[in-house]
Amino acid sequence: MSKILIRGAKVLGGEPQDVLIDGETIAQVGTGIEAGDATVVEAGGKILLPGLVDLHTHLREPGREDSETVLTGTRAAASGGYTSVFAMANTFPVADTAGVVEQVFRLGREHGYCDVQPIGAVTVGLEGKKLAELGAMHESAAGVTVFSDDGKCVDDAVIMRRALEYVKAFGGVVAQHAQEPRLTEGAQMNEGIVSAELGLGGWPAVAEESIIARDVLLAEHVGSRVHICHLSTAGSVEIVRWAKSRGIDVTAEVTPHHLLLTDELVRSYNPVYKVNPPLRTEKDVMALREALADGTIDIVATDHAPHPHEDKDCEWAAAAMGMVGLETALSVVQQTMVETGLLDWAGVADRMSVKPAQIGRATGHGRPVSAGEPANLVLVDADYRGAVDPAGFASRSRNTPYEGRELPGRVTHTWLRGKATLADGKLA
Repeated sequence: MSKILIRGAKVLGGEPQDVLIDGETIAQVGTGIEAGDATVVEAGGKILLPGLVDLHTHLREPGREDSETVLTGTRAAASGGYTSVFAMANTFPVADTAGVVEQVFRLGREHGYCDVQPIGAVTVGLEGKKLAELGAMHESAAGVTVFSDDGKCVDDAVIMRRALEYVKAFGGVVAQHAQEPRLTEGAQMNEGIVSAELGLGGWPAVAEESIIARDVLLAEHVGSRVHICHLSTAGSVEIVRWAKSRGIDVTAEVTPHHLLLTDELVRSYNPVYKVNPPLRTEKDVMALREALADGTIDIVATDHAPHPHEDKDCEWAAAAMGMVGLETALSVVQQTMVETGLLDWAGVADRMSVKPAQIGRATGHGRPVSAGEPANLVLVDADYRGAVDPAGFASRSRNTPYEGRELPGRVTHTWLRGKATLADGKLA
């Protein structure tokens, strides 16, 4: 097995140290470690973090390989510093059976750029009418523990209760896409001043907040775990904060784009800014940042949603919702959270690696950078600044809202169990 010595890295942003990898494991962390027969990577003060974990990725395979595949999506993940991603169930066919989740799981293992953990659908066909084979998916080779109809809300309270009761038996979690469908019929963007001025159908904050309020009460009643996907409003923050104060077992995520972008960008009518949930107001953005900093929001998740060119390069009303995010997530978090003083690099590791691994039970990920732990690591040049060029993305799709925008930080190396998936900024 090969050895790698990462020399002079700031582990979690601290003082420079050397990290010796032997095979799949971190063998030693300290200063002045002799290289011996190890390959040396001169970190030069770059930031070393545990490999990132994304609890919310759309890999599109099977069925929409024109948007993304497990191969291209995991290559994008490695480029962004991720060693584990959770693949959402809204594929074609839907990942609502053991057979489909095992296919996605196997493809991830074959390609080897990062671990892929499938998320199982809550309901058959994402139709919200009948529970999917939750137990069979959990007992399959994929070992599914997270279930979601993301892209659609489980709006039937009885179905949601049954799902929470079912997953409780094996410690699973239901990840809810909080969107009351009757309050968002025809909605195109955040409901507010901008939507009124543009004449676009408004997407009210209460459509999200009402579902979150219902579901945390259901989770409390059942004694089960619920996770809130892509939380986007200040009101949602307050509901989750209240739920946690009562001891309800709820966790929540925020996307990088909801930490940075606002509905003012929709004035351009550029469909690249069309996303579900929609971009909100500056007040919401500030509330989300504060909530991520104080732990009310547990994690950052990308909601990486690739679309082919023709699905986004069209008039606003016809455009698909979603943005790619795996390759820019860490840079956006650095700009919005680290450079504003809201989080240090240890906090970034907690929100983007440790806690998502805990919520999704990603074995071997989100572990400390210390001897005896799996060598799942990412090295970041935090001093780098550059404009985002989607032409260089590893993802099959290019629907990024950051094209031409200058962002800080650049992932230079990613290691999955001691094997370089990204080296000197280039995919292995």
